Order: sequence, then C-alpha cells, then structure tokens
Amino acid sequence: MKKAGLLESPKRGYFRITDAGMQALSTKPKTINVKFLEQYPAFLEFKTRSNAKSTTAETDTTLPTEGRTPQEVIEDAYVTIRSGLASDLLEQIMRSSPSFFERLVVDLLVRMGYGGTRKEAGKAVGGSGDEGIDGIINEDRLGLEVVYIQAKRWQSTVGRPEIQKFVGALHGKNARKGIFITTSDFTNGATQYAEGLSDKVVLIDGETLANLMIDHGVGVALEEAYEIKRVDSDYFSEA
Repeated sequence: MKKAGLLESPKRGYFRITDAGMQALSTKPKTINVKFLEQYPAFLEFKTRSNAKSTTAETDTTLPTEGRTPQEVIEDAYVTIRSGLASDLLEQIMRSSPSFFERLVVDLLVRMGYGGTRKEAGKAVGGSGDEGIDGIINEDRLGLEVVYIQAKRWQSTVGRPEIQKFVGALHGKNARKGIFITTSDFTNGATQYAEGLSDKVVLIDGETLANLMIDHGVGVALEEAYEIKRVDSDYFSEA
C-alpha cells in the first residue's frame, strides 16, 4: 500500500522510501512539514482520505441524538440504564442460594400488595418435602384466599412438564391459584398450557421478574433522581 513518500513492503513490519520520496530528500529541505508535503499529490490524496474518515466518525457519534428532543434522549438513556440494571439483578439472583430466591419472590409479592406486611402475608417454605411448592402468600389481608408459589432459579427454559407438576402440587393442596416464577424463560408449550387451565396459574419469566423488582423497589437502591419540569401556564394566566 502506498502512502506519501513511502511504500509498504510485502513483508510486514517495515517500509521503504519511494522514488518520489528519494527525489524530495535530494533537494535537502531544511524542514519536512505538512506545508512541504502538500506539494506532492500522493500526500494530498492521503490527507483527503484521513479527513473523510474523521468526518464520518464524528457524524456517526452524533447520529443517535439528531432530530430528537432532550427529553427523548433522556428517556432512551433511562431505558438503557434500566435494561442493564435488570440484567445485573438476574446475575445477582443466580449467584444467590435457592432458599434466598424463594424468600425474594415472597418479598416481591408482598411489595406488590399481597396480604399487607410480610409477616401477615407470606412465608417461604421450600426445602425437601415441599411437594413442588416454594412459597405461600395470602392474596388479601384477611387471608381468605391463598396463592402458592413455585420459584425456579434456572438458566434453562422451563417447559410444559414443570408447569404440569406445579399444577399437580396445587391440586394436592386443594388450591386454585399459583404463581410460577423463573429466572429464565418459558417454552410456548408451557405458556399455552397455563393459559388453557381452569385454575389460575400466572407465569413470570426472568425479564418480568427483574422489571417487577425495579418497579417495586426490591433488591435495588435509588442512586439518583432527576425531575423534568415545564412552564406552568396556569400560574402565568392573568384571566
């Protein structure tokens, strides 16, 4: 590849001077600078290509905000931050123990308004002999209806057989309502099976779980808050 006054050797790692370069040196210039080199077409061509690449890079950097309001930029940044936080939450859950995950889902449902205080509303049961039930929570403050929980801290997708086992455990408790929560995802077969049940079984995948935790303040702490205000036209109304 030819550059201004240089020719790259087929053997990578060194360059040899071109005939044009030798001719330039024969004039014994006092200084070789940009102004001196601009008399050579090869250097001008090289300079033009470099400037074009620089301009393209600068343009690409500014493209995401072009034609958008500051509020739209902030909203997009918020979505990006929230998505990263959701991923971090799932990674943290996967590093925790299964018993901690069972307590976490009960804490989340309590924050969502099930049953009042944690002591009144729910408890994690889990462990051996749980017959497929990882948690129990009251649907209301009076405990008139009980919801059973299955919590799977999995990386693999949950299929229909697992949902069928959970439904069987519900029937063993004479229960009609259940929540199956996983850190991974559900197959289409599992989702379709749950939707066709006469009993009410809600499936919560990892993405939904993380977003519910963010929305209800479970496992997260406020780092910074920004208020976006507008002019109050009612205040300035003189009518």
